[in-house]
Amino acid sequence: MRNLIKYTIVGFVAALFSAGTAFGQLGFGRAEKINTDWAFHLGDTDGQNQANTNNRGWRRVQLPHDWTVKQQLSPTLASATGYLPGGIGWYRKNIPMTFENKDEKVFIYFEGVYNRSEVFINGKSLGKRPNGYISFMYEVTPYLKPGDNMLAVRVDHSQDADSRWYTGSGIYRDVWLVRSNQVHLDQWGVYAYPELKGTKGTLQVEATVNNESMQVVQVSVLGELLDPKGEVVAKKVTKAQVAAGKQHAIPFSIDVSRPLLWSLDQPNQYTLRTTVLHNGTTIDQSTVKTGFRSFTFDPNTGFALNGERMKVKGVCLHHDAGVLGAEVYPEVWRRRLLTLKELGVNAIRTSHNPQATSLYDLCDELGLLVMDEAFDEWEFPKRKWLQGWNNGSPGFQGAYDFFEEWGERDLADLVKRDRNHISIFAWSIGNEVDYPNDPYSHPILDGEKKEGGFTQASYGGYKKEAPDAMRLGDIAKRLAAIVRQYDQSRPVTAGLAGVAMSNETAYPGALDIAGYNYTESRYQEDHKRYPDRVIFGSENRHDFGAWKAVADHEHIFGQFLWTGIDYLGESGRWPSRGFYSGLLDFAGFIKPRGYYRQSLWSNKPMAYLGTYPLQGGGAATDVWSVLEAEQGDRKDHAPSMDAWPVWNYQPGQQIRVVCYTNAAFAYLTLNDKVVGEKKAYNEQYGITHWDIPYEAGRLEVVGVDINEKEVARYTIETNQRPQSIRLVQQGPITVDAKGGVAQIELQIVDENNNPVILADNEITCQVLGHVKLLGMEAGNNADMGDYTDNKQRVFHGKMIVYVQANGTPGEQASIRFTTPWLGNATQELILR
Repeated sequence: MRNLIKYTIVGFVAALFSAGTAFGQLGFGRAEKINTDWAFHLGDTDGQNQANTNNRGWRRVQLPHDWTVKQQLSPTLASATGYLPGGIGWYRKNIPMTFENKDEKVFIYFEGVYNRSEVFINGKSLGKRPNGYISFMYEVTPYLKPGDNMLAVRVDHSQDADSRWYTGSGIYRDVWLVRSNQVHLDQWGVYAYPELKGTKGTLQVEATVNNESMQVVQVSVLGELLDPKGEVVAKKVTKAQVAAGKQHAIPFSIDVSRPLLWSLDQPNQYTLRTTVLHNGTTIDQSTVKTGFRSFTFDPNTGFALNGERMKVKGVCLHHDAGVLGAEVYPEVWRRRLLTLKELGVNAIRTSHNPQATSLYDLCDELGLLVMDEAFDEWEFPKRKWLQGWNNGSPGFQGAYDFFEEWGERDLADLVKRDRNHISIFAWSIGNEVDYPNDPYSHPILDGEKKEGGFTQASYGGYKKEAPDAMRLGDIAKRLAAIVRQYDQSRPVTAGLAGVAMSNETAYPGALDIAGYNYTESRYQEDHKRYPDRVIFGSENRHDFGAWKAVADHEHIFGQFLWTGIDYLGESGRWPSRGFYSGLLDFAGFIKPRGYYRQSLWSNKPMAYLGTYPLQGGGAATDVWSVLEAEQGDRKDHAPSMDAWPVWNYQPGQQIRVVCYTNAAFAYLTLNDKVVGEKKAYNEQYGITHWDIPYEAGRLEVVGVDINEKEVARYTIETNQRPQSIRLVQQGPITVDAKGGVAQIELQIVDENNNPVILADNEITCQVLGHVKLLGMEAGNNADMGDYTDNKQRVFHGKMIVYVQANGTPGEQASIRFTTPWLGNATQELILR
């Protein structure tokens, strides 16, 4: 056996630490990203899984790839998924193989394929995975041959309205080729969670070793903990015997004195390096990011991180990025998350499905709490508009048909994949699966308690023919048990939509903490009725009252706004690309309501000015803002949270000027003259406002503290005509030569270099060099034009352009922007 093991690792150990090695995705072996040189065919054809089929007529694509976002928008398609089609697609990639080691094992790992995928190697089906959000792996070793091997993937998204929001279609996340020894760590096989006691930190670790050889193997597992500087601060060696063809879980712990804690402001990360040795020789190794932090949930005092009580200021996030669709690029999400954090956001909810590994990596690094969510549907589907919006009868496409077979396995894989992320503080097993009569029903919908907290339609009261809501408790208990089997260090939760109905079932009792969607009115009532229940807002509107329900009550530990960023799908009536309630728009630019939220959530002094005419309505016309106006504070004539920083009106026209600030007082000046008296912070709306006649010039708001000291200032000016395109980042942008994404921000300015908010100029983009244009996104929800070309109109005078490098370090590239009647602009890129 000793000779066998030595032979098995020939050529493997040397490569284990080579450049390009990636740890942490699967937690074992040597992983190589294989995103380049794929062939793609839209449509279903026979025989595409066979190795001898050529790729004539197929398009060459790079991963990640979402074919849906590149298709034609049509008002006849489902508003649920943004008026874009699904379909069936095929992917093929040639994988050349050499075999220096006859006992080496080879795997293919997919981070996400939407959806109902089947994977083939050399014509052999490796398996199917219907859930488009779950990461999965297949071993391909038995089917490989020296030379070329054909990997093929069939993706069936013919049920294109199977979601209430945009999903995308295709291999939209990274794919990895993984090589390992016959004896190796299990997939996601290193599990580490921290414990704190006084000044001592203990990392509890479980490393599972797979022995796929024919003999018993004696191994040593070395656990080394590296501090944020990369220095080993503690280690532990554990020996074990692993039976042939079996796996063995090896627990151990590593102690650290006075560890640096992971927090929102100082997200200190440690690295756990786990090495499997046989006879002193490394046969596998894994590194995972970890850290030390503690949190508690109390039904009376809420949430505490590292012993510090705090409010969770969260946002719900879908996984698309406007023109990029579901394609995941970490650079794009880094910018988005940093912007949200700037606004005071400290948590995200992955609505309503697991997201790409890179998103959790970023939250670990940046200091954002994560509620990781698994499902939007369980055993039955929800209503969805299949043709247009509010047109005809809703349909029932969805993921329900594979829930019974795959649901528990999908949830287990979610937890095992993500449980090492220090940012995750709760697991959510479902969202709004208890929506009254969509699909479950209960007699309480006809009862006297019917008025007790429902804010969503119950569709006509109790329906005997509908699924019995009592089933919710049984399913929730089953799913919660799966979570706790693989991680007991975090609570189980869910987003409850029909709390009054669910309270009649065992559903809330199966949870550790209970999320309430849009039912702030039940916070106090249920706190008295269920004194041991930990309650929070799992999905909330943006109005001031919804936040006051959290801020004014210690036992409500936080809220998650719907939503943090505008997303495709769940659209209103055409023209509407998506849902427009975000703090940021599709392009990742801050919207007025983002600044409003910053005034409520940020600890840093800030002020913002927006305006709109008193005659002719408010500042926003999208569906969600209208809903908030009808149900929220604006029914009492509250100032708008959606006022843009425009100062271009008719002389003498009466204009409402609104200020979002966290300063104690604010006053308004126009051309250096006070035109708005000093006002104290508005405790009713959280918005200060003045009504003044328009006069051209410079409008400023000044925020002062209780000692009359200026703490914040914001200025807007009357714009002249658009004069030129301004690049927000001056000078060259450096980008990774191999697949790095540059994000180029454009702003239309006037002759005084002031932003022209009302500009809508069409920009043409030309790329020169080894880069390709991924998309141009301006953030306009009503623009239903072609997003696949190199022309796009700015919105509110702005745009972001995404380009991807594919060249050699040291090369340069240029991105040229032109528009009629204005000066041109050129952004230089340096490939590193």
